[in-house]
Amino acid sequence: MAARYDVIVVGAGIVGAASAWQILRQWPACRLLIIEKESAPAQHQSSHNSGVVHAGVYYPAGSLKARMCREGLQQTRDFCQRHALPFRQCGKWIVAATPQQVPGLRALEARARQNGLAPTWLSDGELRERQPMLAGVAALSVKESAIVDYAAICRQLLHDVQRAGAELRCALPVDRIDERTSEIVVGSGEQTFHARQLLCCAGLMSDRLARLQGIDCDFRIIPFRGEFYRLAPRCDDWVPHLVYPVPDPTLPFLGVHLTPRVGGGVLAGPNAMLALAREGYRRRDIDAASLREMASFPGFWRLLASHPRAGLRELHNAYSARHYLKGLQQYCPAIELHDLLPAPAGVRAQAVSRRGELLNDFHFLQSARSIHVGNAPSPAATSALLIGEHIAAQVLARR
Repeated sequence: MAARYDVIVVGAGIVGAASAWQILRQWPACRLLIIEKESAPAQHQSSHNSGVVHAGVYYPAGSLKARMCREGLQQTRDFCQRHALPFRQCGKWIVAATPQQVPGLRALEARARQNGLAPTWLSDGELRERQPMLAGVAALSVKESAIVDYAAICRQLLHDVQRAGAELRCALPVDRIDERTSEIVVGSGEQTFHARQLLCCAGLMSDRLARLQGIDCDFRIIPFRGEFYRLAPRCDDWVPHLVYPVPDPTLPFLGVHLTPRVGGGVLAGPNAMLALAREGYRRRDIDAASLREMASFPGFWRLLASHPRAGLRELHNAYSARHYLKGLQQYCPAIELHDLLPAPAGVRAQAVSRRGELLNDFHFLQSARSIHVGNAPSPAATSALLIGEHIAAQVLARR
């Protein structure tokens, strides 16, 4: 007899885990199944990241993203404290390396204040006095930013939902979704699962699963590999805070930054290099299906044409450690080439429209019995519990 559930969640990353957690908080009797294609949860974006909890500096005043950062930071802090998970409110310094970057830094200061934060402006002298390893003409200190271990949070969420009665099944890649009048059927190889509702939180595979179900998908996921370096141990005490450059306002990437880790050490990165596979964590990872999808999608070519200089810069960063180093030395000149040690890369699921636009907001696709999280950009990890609460409300409204 086929297994039957109220809700099936596809994807055991932090958004899927948080959504399942919130569903069960509001619907304790829900028969819930989580399906994960990998052999363990949190194997992709939920673990391949810098662990930053954003405070809401970069988003327009009053925007949904700004609110989700503020509330998400508080919820993440509370969750970590309840479960004795690492959480360090180390603060963030955004450094203007040149006078030309000062207007952009002033704009970030105004935006941060409008979003309820309390940033501190630092002159070049104050910057040198308080952080002698840093260099710049000015800096903005944002005390609210923090660092965590998102994979640990994801594992704790999944532990909680299993204690509440949910099932977690790993190593089950979904290969068919059949929506019927009275149910939705999900298949993986010879196994079939029936449910009243389906929630897909598939990250890098989100558009593929939507199209697998036959849903018209107006975007494609373009994978961008973010390459990191781990700084040599001699650098461990240099930057107790997060250190960011002033970002390019035309791009959704925040630039190569320095991140202290909750487990020790300092991470440098990431850049943003086009990956040649959906899960292309190494430069040699090439997937023919991913290349065909990109090449046949008009938005991919329009995206490349609209950002040629940025693309060349990231290409240079990817293949030249010396060029990567120059970006870091703009605000931390003491770092030397031998300080850049190998570290695992991440792959960002960037949704791109047919017009070549980078989708910077959350994007959902729905049918009568399914919800697909098509795009969950930063600050998705920061706001995972809040996003899960929003998704849970939609699931419960359909109950």
